[in-house]
Amino acid sequence: MSDQQDSLVMTAPAPAQPEVRTTCPYCGVGCGLIVQGDGARGASVAGDPTHPANFGRICSKGSALGETLGTEGRLLHPMLRQGDGTLTRISWDSALDRIAAGLGKIVAQHGPDAVAFYLSGQLLTEDYYVANKLMKGFIGSANVDTNSRLCMASSVAGHRRAFGADTVPGMYADLDETDLVVLVGSNAAWCHPVLFQRMLLNKELRDARLVVIDPRRTATAEEADLFLSIAPGGDAALFCGLLVYLAETYALDYQYIDAHTSGFENTLARARAIAPSLAATARASGLATADVARFFERFGGAERVVTCYSQGVNQSAQGTDKVNAIINCHLATGRIGRPGMGPFSLTGQPNAMGGREVGGLANQLAAHMGFSPPDIDRVRRFWKAPRMASCEGLKAVQMFEAVARGEIKALWVMATNPAVSLPRASAVREALERLELFVVSENVLSNDTVNAGAHLLLPAAAWGEKDGTVTNSERRISRQRAFLSPSEEVRPDWWIVSEVARRMGFADAFPYRGAADVFREHAALSAFENDGARDFDIGALATISDADYEALDPVQWPRRAGEQPTERRFFAQGGFFTADRKAKFVAPEPPALKDLISSRYPFRLNTGRVRDQWHTMTRSGRSPRLAMHACEPFVEIHPEDARAAGLANGGLARISTAHGACIMKVVVDDGQQPGSLFVPIHWSDETASCARVGDLVAPHTDPHSGQPEAKATPAAIAPVSMSLRGFIRTRHALAFPQGTWWARATVADGIEYRLATSLGPLHWHDFAHRAFSDRARLADRLVGGTYSAGAFIDGELYGCLCLGPADKPLQFAELAADDVLGDTGSMSARRLDDSIGIAEPVVCACFGVELDAVRKAVASGEASTLAQIGRKLRAGTNCGSCLSELKRLIVIARRPGHAAGIPD
Repeated sequence: MSDQQDSLVMTAPAPAQPEVRTTCPYCGVGCGLIVQGDGARGASVAGDPTHPANFGRICSKGSALGETLGTEGRLLHPMLRQGDGTLTRISWDSALDRIAAGLGKIVAQHGPDAVAFYLSGQLLTEDYYVANKLMKGFIGSANVDTNSRLCMASSVAGHRRAFGADTVPGMYADLDETDLVVLVGSNAAWCHPVLFQRMLLNKELRDARLVVIDPRRTATAEEADLFLSIAPGGDAALFCGLLVYLAETYALDYQYIDAHTSGFENTLARARAIAPSLAATARASGLATADVARFFERFGGAERVVTCYSQGVNQSAQGTDKVNAIINCHLATGRIGRPGMGPFSLTGQPNAMGGREVGGLANQLAAHMGFSPPDIDRVRRFWKAPRMASCEGLKAVQMFEAVARGEIKALWVMATNPAVSLPRASAVREALERLELFVVSENVLSNDTVNAGAHLLLPAAAWGEKDGTVTNSERRISRQRAFLSPSEEVRPDWWIVSEVARRMGFADAFPYRGAADVFREHAALSAFENDGARDFDIGALATISDADYEALDPVQWPRRAGEQPTERRFFAQGGFFTADRKAKFVAPEPPALKDLISSRYPFRLNTGRVRDQWHTMTRSGRSPRLAMHACEPFVEIHPEDARAAGLANGGLARISTAHGACIMKVVVDDGQQPGSLFVPIHWSDETASCARVGDLVAPHTDPHSGQPEAKATPAAIAPVSMSLRGFIRTRHALAFPQGTWWARATVADGIEYRLATSLGPLHWHDFAHRAFSDRARLADRLVGGTYSAGAFIDGELYGCLCLGPADKPLQFAELAADDVLGDTGSMSARRLDDSIGIAEPVVCACFGVELDAVRKAVASGEASTLAQIGRKLRAGTNCGSCLSELKRLIVIARRPGHAAGIPD
């Protein structure tokens, strides 16, 4: 039952709560929010107009946060898995004692490297700090990594190679002041929509230009002045070619190069070897020579350029070289650290940056220190650590391979779902079952990782209950404040880790009374023996009072003690964090296009996000309006490839690689490159029958960053034929017969499953009688091969089912007059029809504007422009991530041959 229905049973409305300023828990933009709880488990959410990251604007996911706060499915108590696999509730004392004893025993028997922590960019900085301190300083191993390894590790490695530190040079204000934005491997319109709207406003107000470089023609590309549909893996060659062009057209800043950098000549020579001319660059990047020339001319001719890059660059076996190829072009032109210019890494998660600050990656120590002897000694002395890690630990993919080999015997997973997100996800799940001690700190009672046999489940605080800080992509620290009372026995992660540390004998080093205590220590370490040689320094906040911590406004680092507070860019006048204070030009390796494409696996598989969902949907999947934009897992394929493979738009296909297979709905899209497939990452075994994309991805990693290649796995695709398609809407989760394809989505009155099956109607008649409540009265009918059923309790619809021939439109059959289904049933059938067609059923998730409403408004002539659609329906007036789809609908309506304006 939905949260909205839960609230209907209340006898009186709860009193309104005070407004709380907090930070969004989704992407790395770090939008400020104003939240007002309703006294129950709901809240109204609006953008904070005073927050410098978003100035009041929020995206569709942020605007729907109030719908995601219910306790259904939450983990509310510590749980212990018994020998028969069942979970039983235990006390906190028992759970913490078991973990401390188990870790201590394994360390004593097998050494500290037999233990590992796997963390998340969803953690707050305070949580991250305490976990890293326990592992690296007191257990004595650096086997701490984070799901940021799958997200931002190549950017981190590129920054460190070029700048000597993981420093983002610029800030969001540069997007308002630049002449040219270059987006590389970033569908910012969907993945960072608030920042993308800033880019578009700059285009409108200052006539700035936008270049988009991506293998797919995404919603972002629709807004570009120049779109480069680059070949997979061609980014490094393109930017090597750009460096050569800049040198040959005398566009370099030799004064900056000579004063502030080293290694330029070797890097330029390597670039010339990789991409010596426009024509060679075009061949290497799969682009037309004329388009390459236009891009180079625009980059060379613009005074101020910002190059934003994200997962399309990072998630590559050559991701670090791609990052450095981009940075090289900015260093060579001196376009760094000044208003409107610089390379800019768009962070994926809300606190990936905060995790990097505290040493959340296995090759880092806290406060942006590394594993040099002086840094190891400095952190050891500050922490008074008895067993300081002395070398780098295992990165994520290596870590889980070590679990599979039995070398890691204890693993603690916090706030992430590696059994879905890691390459070869099924192998990861099998590896987890081998652990002697497997602990999961989570918000939810069930996910793929928990279900892989976790021995102990710890109920961690969720957004709304958490209290601490996060750092966004522009180095801005913001507060996440609690506005909900923790449910039942839920506790913050920093508290859980500290309690385990105390039971392991380290009480004196973990004396924290609250998140402010942890933050002060984190800030003090950043300034400890820091004479300016380290970039990360927030020493000015090391003595902040509890009251000032509670009231802390967003603050950009560095914030050094004794200096006037100021926002700053880095590197306009050099001052890099290398030994000689000069930036290093890094010569990329020649693109190692080991083409694994073969007759068996003739496609390249690209993975990514959809507009309205997040990671594995444990939060965003609770919102009915977010669920209705992309209700089913899908694969995008070019029309030519679809015809050759015998695939129909809206049909089903099996995507297979050397590592696994998925079955997904086919979306034929000419924005997809021939020879390439695109699949979204969000579905898991909790939400679909066969759509865990991690099962498909190869474990190839970048040699410098350890980040997996998630954009070019060799793959095959083939049609899947099932005789019936349909849906079930119900109030509770269902288990389906083997061989049934299903996908689950939250709707306003419960759950809707999309189904495909070859089991006949008689089987589904029996299933309907078993599936719905024992108290329900079932009315059903078989008409023309379509089976319809409705379950009623006290005359009200409890659930409904409709399955019909897969090659025909689905239509709910009329049932007996005394069992009329009403609007709910007909709505389900209509939504299913929409999802099988070309367009998705909801266009604007911010305001829940359905596709039909937009179609009718445009077809009637009432709304023939974006402005008119916005005035009539509000669609497109908030985050703007639906604007490209609205434009497409307007264009379709203007095509000749459509009597009603817009086709079905």
